[in-house]
Amino acid sequence: MRRLLIALPVVLIISLLALFAAMIGRGAKTPAPSRLVGTSAPAFTLDILNHEDGKTTASLADFKGQPVMVNFFASWCTPCRAEHPFLMQLAKQGVTIIGIDYKDKPHAATQMLDDLGNPFALVVRDQNGRTGIDYGITGVPESFMLDANGIIRASWSSPLDEEIIKTVIRPALDSAR
Repeated sequence: MRRLLIALPVVLIISLLALFAAMIGRGAKTPAPSRLVGTSAPAFTLDILNHEDGKTTASLADFKGQPVMVNFFASWCTPCRAEHPFLMQLAKQGVTIIGIDYKDKPHAATQMLDDLGNPFALVVRDQNGRTGIDYGITGVPESFMLDANGIIRASWSSPLDEEIIKTVIRPALDSAR
């Protein structure tokens, strides 16, 4: 009986560790979809990162009638830099991407886009994080695929890669059109 009492906690701990490891491995490529999928995207009007034509703010409504991707990013975010070539690829394929610079310094975001290229049709600043809260983001990068009516068709809360573009973003883009 005494051996059973000693072995039971050890077996329990090993079982919990194995379960934890299995959950981490399984969840690495499958973040939970946003609770907003299937609903209207939260509206926003934000300051433009680099306004050159005298216009200082822009809104999601400016893109009404066309499918768009909304991508939250920041210059201080290493995974954002990792996904950047995939955003560049999507932009070259004609995907309209709105970049929302999340809690970042404007000069740092500008420098990042100067260094890596700018895939965004528009870059706006979410300085205080309010728009991120409205979208329910859990961090950056996070992307939302909107149809022409502003309905969120898909979301992804980790860096984009070829597989995610093929299995999540591209099907959502095709259905959005």
